[in-house]
Amino acid sequence: MKQKKEPSAFEKKMNDFIAQYLTSVPLVQKLFFVDHLRVMVKAGLSLIEALDVMSKEMENAKLKLVVGELKADVEKGTQLSEAMKKHPKVFPTMYIHMIEAGEVAGKMEEALEQVEIQMRKSHELTSAVRGAMIYPAVVLTAMLSVGVMMAVFVLPKLLEVFKEFDAELPLMTRILIQVIDVTKEPLNMVMIVGVLVGLVAAFIYGLKKSPGFKHGVHTMNVHLPIAGKIIKKINLARFSLTLSSLLKSTIPIIDATDITAETCGNVLYRDALHKAAEEIKTGKPLSEILSRYEKLFPPMVTEMVMVGERSGQVDQLLEELANFYNDDVSKTMKNFSTIIEPVIILILGVAVAVMAVAVIMPMYSLAQSF
Repeated sequence: MKQKKEPSAFEKKMNDFIAQYLTSVPLVQKLFFVDHLRVMVKAGLSLIEALDVMSKEMENAKLKLVVGELKADVEKGTQLSEAMKKHPKVFPTMYIHMIEAGEVAGKMEEALEQVEIQMRKSHELTSAVRGAMIYPAVVLTAMLSVGVMMAVFVLPKLLEVFKEFDAELPLMTRILIQVIDVTKEPLNMVMIVGVLVGLVAAFIYGLKKSPGFKHGVHTMNVHLPIAGKIIKKINLARFSLTLSSLLKSTIPIIDATDITAETCGNVLYRDALHKAAEEIKTGKPLSEILSRYEKLFPPMVTEMVMVGERSGQVDQLLEELANFYNDDVSKTMKNFSTIIEPVIILILGVAVAVMAVAVIMPMYSLAQSF
């Protein structure tokens, strides 16, 4: 039986480079790591022993490398949270702070459990949103593909027939002929695609580099007819879930609010929570601060927070709020295809009607002339 050939030093370096810089760690793999680490710590294994086992079990190459580095740092006497800070792309700040709080309180197992719950619910929320976007994405892609095929192969031949007649063509038909004449030229198509790519690139660049542009886009997003409500619910779900988990990990409310802000995808929520964290330092209650942003935080949210502040159970009431919004988002996303279907049908119907009018009207006119 042939022995497996050991990789050379160069091959090991190349594998490590690819794992570190060219691969990512899915949330499912992180969840697997935290869950199994919690189980082993609960079973009585030391942190070093648990990390040693996990470094051998990991399937993801990058996470396997990172866990090995965590083990090496912990063996040197570094706290796990400090070792995790070296890998911000793998372990978000929120999870690091939760583990750090568990280390200070001597409750590592409880901290890992809170991280696991947070990860699991975050994964469920993300999966629900992504799953709901598959149907409209497939339909729109099919519509665009059919439209391009019609414009490139079918309509040019059909419209050539109309050009041979001297009869006055309807305006819609003349516009369609001009559009087809432009798009059938390869150079023009390259220019059109180039312009579209440039606009998309400029839009993405503006979102990343221009705070004003990003703020304007995100403001528009929360005011969209259908998507706006969904965006608000998703951000409220993340806010309540994250803040609840952080408070349960005994992290002070000022730090918890500031960390929670970074988990919200919409910049309006992010800015509001950062400002709230600053105002809490002056002694103002969180519920009072959030009530000023009534378009972002509904009365139900502020009232629940206020009741929690009075009873000393903010984390528990936020957890109930998180469960409510998580369920609400999941139900909305499951019915998203039903909600968006009329819009897609309307767009498709308008497109087909325009094409039909542009093609059928001249045929009718020509038939009348004979």
